[in-house]
Amino acid sequence: MTDRLIRITTALAVVAVAAVAAVISYRHAYELVHSHGETGPTARLVPFTVDGLIWAASMVMLDASRRQQPAPPLAKLSLAVGIVATVGANVAHGASHGVIGAVVSAWPALALVGSFELLMTLTRNAASPALAYDDLRAEAERPCTEAEQTPEQAVLDDYRASLNGPGRPLSQRYLAEKHNIDRRKVKRIITSMNH
Repeated sequence: MTDRLIRITTALAVVAVAAVAAVISYRHAYELVHSHGETGPTARLVPFTVDGLIWAASMVMLDASRRQQPAPPLAKLSLAVGIVATVGANVAHGASHGVIGAVVSAWPALALVGSFELLMTLTRNAASPALAYDDLRAEAERPCTEAEQTPEQAVLDDYRASLNGPGRPLSQRYLAEKHNIDRRKVKRIITSMNH
């Protein structure tokens, strides 16, 4: 329970910091774009393209991580370009106030990117029961030395083992596919275990 509480409170803190930083960073970028000749919808939307690029690149990298594949080079490049663009826009916004003004203006962009990447790290770590799946799969493929298990008992054993793992418990869909039985039956087996 304490691990879950830590993850939840950390995620809430990260989201709160990211929200505040996003508003300030957006305002800085908007004012910079507006002061350089853009008006109306263009001035309002250009800042979203920068942070949107960071979001998209991070999501692609998160997806690759969850699939245990290397991050695509374009995603890495897009993330780097997005970070440089958002920090650069914020620095340029505060540059007229000297070095301190530039640093102060850059802070929200750095906090936004840092918070976002922390959130991605939390998401990657929380959503990586792949090791647990691999361990359970290896266990299931091990030759049986005792009497053959029924599919129902195998489902129960796998589900119980996943409750003690580092990630979320195995899903009903995964168990149904693994043991080649109906998902409703898996649900009944798991529900009966909890009573």
